[in-house]
Amino acid sequence: MNSLSRRNLLSVGAAAGGAMAITSAAAQGGGVFGNPDRPAEGRINASPEAFSEPGPKNPSLASQFPSFQDPPATDVAGMDLFWASFNNAHKRVQSGGWAREVTQGDFAISEAVSGVNMRLSVGGVRELHWHQQAEWAVMVDGNCRITVLDAKGRPAVRDVKQGDLWYFPPGLPHSLQGLGPSGAEFVLVFDNGRASEFNTLLLTEWMAHTPPEVLAENFDLPIDAFKKIPIDDLWIYQGPTPAALSDAQEAVRTPLGEPDAEFTFSMTDMKPNKITKGGQVKIIDSNNFPISKNIAAALVTVKPGGMRELHWHPNADEWQYYISGQAKMTVFNTGPRAQTADFNPGDVGVVKKSLGHYVKNVGSNDLVFLEIFKDSQYQEVSLAQWLSCTPPDLIASHLNMDPKLLSKFKSPRVVVPS
Repeated sequence: MNSLSRRNLLSVGAAAGGAMAITSAAAQGGGVFGNPDRPAEGRINASPEAFSEPGPKNPSLASQFPSFQDPPATDVAGMDLFWASFNNAHKRVQSGGWAREVTQGDFAISEAVSGVNMRLSVGGVRELHWHQQAEWAVMVDGNCRITVLDAKGRPAVRDVKQGDLWYFPPGLPHSLQGLGPSGAEFVLVFDNGRASEFNTLLLTEWMAHTPPEVLAENFDLPIDAFKKIPIDDLWIYQGPTPAALSDAQEAVRTPLGEPDAEFTFSMTDMKPNKITKGGQVKIIDSNNFPISKNIAAALVTVKPGGMRELHWHPNADEWQYYISGQAKMTVFNTGPRAQTADFNPGDVGVVKKSLGHYVKNVGSNDLVFLEIFKDSQYQEVSLAQWLSCTPPDLIASHLNMDPKLLSKFKSPRVVVPS
């Protein structure tokens, strides 16, 4: 596999659109190109009566899934559902904010990771807690104060803004608090599909379920000092407006100093790894965010009409979070099986390890989404690059193509700045 700089991550939409038009025309002419399966599939092979849907329906819901309602003729057979969304996930709301989640319990295909969308008001606190899993997070709105203690007893307090990340290795205690002027909203990813934000190791619950005399002995305080501790967990509660960052950092300073590793990372401040006419990509893994040992990610921007090229990931399942824009994705599996789905902001997609796919911007604005992997490294195989690195006569015999056209596989499809 060649370096990232040689990969064609994003292709130009005009070429893709032309190919789709050719496909449709060939199918209508009775050929099998773009309509390969027997018995044939797709609306093109059905009469208007056969394609009609006179029974009960929810038009508002159905309109969100045009590719499910009218799939391309190249879709074939069935596939595990790879679409989910925070938009229809139940919110748990408390005084300081809310959270909703997509776990394997709701989304069977998502074995590797689970996701949580959380909102904190100004001063809203996600109470002191820790997890058995690693926590990776991206800020999608506002500002947030995070605190964490590393395994050597060294504290860190940081403020993060939209586009920033944090990563807490398993077992490290931490807290989150919304800052002014508008609080914070973020998405958390845990490196276990069954992990739930509603079932974490909470400070209040541990204290409430420890005998009072043990608390007194542990902290060298009288038992009465603990008589007002909460019996119920706080989870997300409304706290006071946080102190200035410098004051908070000074308040926790110890002779041990700060952790060697940085728990936060700014995607906004980093330069893209690759820019093309179709968009850009930023890769964040343990190479540039060393503490993130279990999660690698790519922030992908696709221009209107552009496409995230045909590719696959050999090392891990891909968990996608759609931030803005509208997308269409087809996933290819053995069988053959192929299915196309549509994605909007707040939606989640999963592509299993090594399955081929593309993501096309079908809207009028930039498509922005995250690709997230349970691995320390980002890895990818490009279909175009693979074919361009295979002897042309071998490709010609596979695809029954004019060998003169195969040189196009090696021609740059986009302009990549040096």
